[in-house]
Amino acid sequence: MTETRSFESLLSFIERELEFESAFYNDAYLDRRITARMRRTDNDGYREYKRLLTESDEEKERLLDSLSINVTGFFRNPDAWEKLATVVAELTSSTGRVRIWSAPCADGREPYSLAMLALDDDRIDEHRIEILGTDINADVLATARAGEYKSSQTTDIAGELGLLVDHEPYLERDGDHYRVRERVRRLVSFEQHDLIRGEPKRGFDLVLCRNLLIYIDSSYKTPVFETIWESLREGGHLMIGMTETLPSSCREQFEPVYKRERIYRRR
Repeated sequence: MTETRSFESLLSFIERELEFESAFYNDAYLDRRITARMRRTDNDGYREYKRLLTESDEEKERLLDSLSINVTGFFRNPDAWEKLATVVAELTSSTGRVRIWSAPCADGREPYSLAMLALDDDRIDEHRIEILGTDINADVLATARAGEYKSSQTTDIAGELGLLVDHEPYLERDGDHYRVRERVRRLVSFEQHDLIRGEPKRGFDLVLCRNLLIYIDSSYKTPVFETIWESLREGGHLMIGMTETLPSSCREQFEPVYKRERIYRRR
């Protein structure tokens, strides 16, 4: 069996046994995540790794967690957050309740960053802010609700918080462990939602959909943006990842506000 056929056979197994919709994601992304698990488990080929999956429920869980898009950080791309703060400040000065949706929110650091931004910026009225974080992965949502994070060799929490002059009002620190304080947590709620197959939300003033598009198959990008467009109120804002672009089929639906920072307004 060729490597291509072995890879396709493995994807079919993953779809069937792990109930994971591999068709939503591009093959390059799937191959990177699967190959990383293969290296971790000392498997040299797709067939050998498939055999391991048939024997190990634990490895199935670890692979499923790896395939879920949960790469995140506090204030990821700090330059973009400065423009985002301006948008949120304008929203709180001109509308009533300001509803913000972070999708996918992974382990919660993005919606918590939004809450800290609202509390830290004098231009923003945090009392008018309501933030929802959604993700398809129940395990990362449990981490998000706990609001506890740890620095490690690959995650420098203190470095992520560099946009703030002082993070002490927002996070308790105990060595390498950080816990989000209640004044931040009360601005944020979480729920499970599938952005690709789920129903649109309604009446949001701002949606953050950052660093999802680089992973999913191009045929699913337009449906994602249609869901977002329907979830935004007229004139609502959208922010995508710094390395992402709007699908050509959706560009008439959004006008750039801060093009470099990938912030748009619903037409």
